[in-house]
Amino acid sequence: MAANQSRELNEGWTFAKVGGGREQEAVKDGEWLAVHSFPTTVHVELLKHKKIPDPFVGLHEWDVQWIGEAEWAFKTRFTASEAEVEADNVDIVFDGLDTFAVVELNGHKILETDNQFVAHRVPVKDHIKAGDNDLVLTFASAFRKGRELEQQHGKLNLWNGDSSRLHVRKAQYNYGWDWGPVLMTVGPWKPIRLETYTIRIADIDIRPRVNEQLAAALDVSFDLSKSEYTIAAVTVKDPEGKVVIGQSNLTIKSERAEAHFKLSAGILELWYPVGYGKQPIYSVEIVITDKAMPLWDGHLLDRKSQKFAFRRVRVVQDELVDQEGRTFLFEVNNVRIFCGGSNWIPADSFLTEMTPERYRQWLNLLVDGNQNMIRVWGGGIYEADAFYDICDELGIMVWQDFMFGCGQYPAYDSFTKSVEVEAEQNVKRLRHHPSIVIFAGNNEDYQIAESLKLELDYADEKSDFRKTNFPARYIYERLLPSVVERLCDVHYHRSSPYSGFGKPTTDKNHGDLHQWNVWHGSQEPWHNWDKLAGRFVSEFGMEGYPNIRTVDYWLGDDKSERYPQSRTMCNHNKADGFERRLELYLVENFKHAFDIESYVYYTQIMQAETLAAAYRLWRRNWKGKGREYTAGALVWQINDCWPVTSWAIVDYFLRPKPAYFAIKRELRPYTVGMARTERTTHADPLSAAAFTLETRLAVWGTNSTLEPKRAALDVVAFDLRSDWREAFRQDVVLAPNAATELWEGALPGQPVRTKLSGMPRTIVVSARLLDADGSVLGRYSNWPEPYKYIHFPADVGLRIVVGDKEGPEGARVELSAAKPVKGLVLDVDGAEDAHWSDQAIDLVPDDPQVVFVKGLKGREIRARYLGDGTA
Repeated sequence: MAANQSRELNEGWTFAKVGGGREQEAVKDGEWLAVHSFPTTVHVELLKHKKIPDPFVGLHEWDVQWIGEAEWAFKTRFTASEAEVEADNVDIVFDGLDTFAVVELNGHKILETDNQFVAHRVPVKDHIKAGDNDLVLTFASAFRKGRELEQQHGKLNLWNGDSSRLHVRKAQYNYGWDWGPVLMTVGPWKPIRLETYTIRIADIDIRPRVNEQLAAALDVSFDLSKSEYTIAAVTVKDPEGKVVIGQSNLTIKSERAEAHFKLSAGILELWYPVGYGKQPIYSVEIVITDKAMPLWDGHLLDRKSQKFAFRRVRVVQDELVDQEGRTFLFEVNNVRIFCGGSNWIPADSFLTEMTPERYRQWLNLLVDGNQNMIRVWGGGIYEADAFYDICDELGIMVWQDFMFGCGQYPAYDSFTKSVEVEAEQNVKRLRHHPSIVIFAGNNEDYQIAESLKLELDYADEKSDFRKTNFPARYIYERLLPSVVERLCDVHYHRSSPYSGFGKPTTDKNHGDLHQWNVWHGSQEPWHNWDKLAGRFVSEFGMEGYPNIRTVDYWLGDDKSERYPQSRTMCNHNKADGFERRLELYLVENFKHAFDIESYVYYTQIMQAETLAAAYRLWRRNWKGKGREYTAGALVWQINDCWPVTSWAIVDYFLRPKPAYFAIKRELRPYTVGMARTERTTHADPLSAAAFTLETRLAVWGTNSTLEPKRAALDVVAFDLRSDWREAFRQDVVLAPNAATELWEGALPGQPVRTKLSGMPRTIVVSARLLDADGSVLGRYSNWPEPYKYIHFPADVGLRIVVGDKEGPEGARVELSAAKPVKGLVLDVDGAEDAHWSDQAIDLVPDDPQVVFVKGLKGREIRARYLGDGTA
C-alpha cells in the first residue's frame, strides 16, 4: 500500500478564445496563448500578453466586456508515471473553476461545473494513462448562461448588477457594484491537483468546546475515503509543537472515527481577540497506517494536520437594564468585547492576483488601526485559506457571510442543491478557524424583501417558503442553519442586517443594523450618529476620494480629464447619485474648492470627520454589563477591488485615507470624547422672540481594557479669534471595558445668547487623558460646526520640524501651532508615496504632536488644513 501522493498540475497551460461573443481584433478564435502563471483567469492573462488595455485605467473597463461573453478554453499536457496510474485511486482535484466549465481528460468528459465556490474531486483511474495526458477545461460565458437561466426561471429583483446574477453561483461583485467595475472573470481560479492513494483522510472535524469555567473538551472526528480496517493515531500539539495529549492505536473499522480529550482550565492556552490576550494556535495531527503503532512497521497511508484554537464564543442577545430591546454582542472567554472593525470586499477584481503577502498587508493595516473585527461581505467570495490563517494569527474576529447579496434569490431545486454543496464545503473548510465567530446567511436580502413588500411574515417560523415570492427565505432559515448546526459550533445569524424577535431589519433595538441614513436613505447629518445608533452597526460609511496618486493612475495619460466632474472621474465612482451626495455633505459642512487636489482633500476630511464621529459616539454607548447599547461598529468598507472613489478607508493600492487614522484614534484602548449641544429656554411660553440659548459640553472617556484606569482629564478651551483660553484639570477613573461620563457643563467661554443674530465665539475645546507619567492616553479637539461658518485666522503659526535621523518607525516629525488647526493632512511631492503614522490631525497650542514618516527621502513636507487659504 502506498501513501497518499499529491502534486499540482500548474505547468504547460495555454488558453484560447474558442467561440461566443463578438469577433475581436485582440484575440482570434483558436489562437492559443501561453499562460504566465497558474491558477489564473482570462483578463489577467490577456493583460500580461498586452492584448487588452488596463480596465482599471480611464474608460477601458468598457473595452473588455466582450471577454465575459465569450467562450474560453484552457489546456495542458501532463505526464503521469506508472506508479501514479497503478495506484488504487487516482483523482484530479479542482479547488475552484469560474464558473460554467466542462472538463475533459484524454477526450473523455469527466466533469461539468456551475458553481465558482465548489471544489470537485474526480476519479480518473479509468481515463488516465502512463505518459502524456491531455486535460482541457472549456468555459462557457457565465453572463450568457445566467441570462439563459433567468429566461427559464424568471427575472427577480435586486440592487446592483445584472439581475441574471441571482441565478449564478459566482462572485456577485463581478457583475458590478456601487464601488466596483463590471469584470466577468473566467478561468481556473484555484489550484488543480493530481492525487493518488489507497485510502485517504477525507475530512477532519475538530470541536474544541470551552465551558464557562474555561476548561475544554476536545472532540476530533475524521472521515476516511472508504471503509477499511486501519489504525490511526491522533495527536494534539501545543503552539510550540509539543505533544499535549494523544491517542494511538485507534482501530478503525468504518469510514468514520472519533477521539475525545478533556483539558482542565489553566492547562490549555486560550485564544483571544487582539488587545485581550494571546493567539495560541494548536494543531491536531492524524496518521493512518495499516498496522498498529508504535512499532511503525505498518505502511503509512495518510497523514494530515489541522490547526485550531481553544476559545469560548457567544453571541449574547440579553435584555438591557434600562432601554428597550436586547444586546447583540460578542463574548469571548467570558469577556464582552466592543467590536470596532471593517467590512471586507474582495481586494481585487482579479482574485488570482491576491497573494498571502497582500492579504497580510491588508490585515496588518486592520490591526495597526486598532480594529478587532472584519466582516467578509456576502457579494464576494469565501476568502482564501491564507486570509483566515492570518486572522487566526493576528486575533481578528471574522464575521462570515454566505455568498448572497442584495437580491431576491431563487430557490428552485437545482439551485438549492448547488447551494447546499457550497455551504457544506465552505463550512467544513472554515469551521476550525478560531477567528470565525459568526456565520450570516446573506447581505441585505431581507431588506430587499421589506422594500418590495414581498411575502415576509416574521412571525412565521414553520413554513417552507419556496412557493412564496421570497423563496430564498428557505435557504436562510432552513438550508443554511441546518448545514451550520450539523457541521460546526459557530453561531448562525439569518442575515446582515437581521433583527430577530419579529422585528424588521431597520429596528435599532435588536440584532445588527446597516445604518445608511447617512449618505443613503434620509441623508442625515453625520452629527446625528448618536440618534442613528443600533445595538450592533454592521455597516455605515461615507465616501472619500483616494490618494491623488491613485486618481492619477486611473486617469492614465489623459490630463484633460483631471477634474472632479469629468467622465473618467465619474466612471471611477460607481455609487448612484454620488455627485449630489458628496456635494450635499460638502456644502453643508465646508467652504471648499473644486481643483482636484482640493476636492481630494475636502472629501477625505469629510470622510474622516464622519466616520470618527460614529465610532466616538457609539463607543460612548458601551456602558458596561447590561448597558451595552451599541456593541460594535463595522465601517463600510476597509478596501477596494480597483482604483476608485468609494467608501473605502484604504484604497486599492493599500494607501490609507485620512479616515483610517481618524478611526485608529477612536479605537485606542483609552479615548476621550466630547459633544456640544444647544439648550434653548423660553421664559415666556407665549413668546418666540424672547429666549436664552446656552451651549453645553459633555466629556466622556472610554477604556477597552479589563482594569479601571486612573488618569487626569486635561481640558483647555481656546477662542480661535483671540488669545483667550480657559483650562481645568481633574482626576478621573475610567471604568473597565466601558465608557465613563467625566464632565458636563456650559461650554467655557461661550456667552449665553439672547438672539440668533448674535455671533457665537469660535470656541475650540481640547481634551486629553493623561497617564501618571504625563503621557497622553487619548486626545480629541471639539470644534464648532459646521466648519463653513468659521473664519479661520490667516496665520496659525504651524511648525513642522523633521528630525535628523530615521529610525525603524521612520523620520520623526514634530507638529505644533500657535492657533488651533483642524484637519491637518501631510504629503510630499512626487509619484512615490511617503508612509505616515497619522493624518487628519487636529492641533492646539502648547500640545505638540509627533508623527513618523517613511520614505521622505529629503522631500519637503506639504500641509493642508481647513482655512489654509485654498478655499
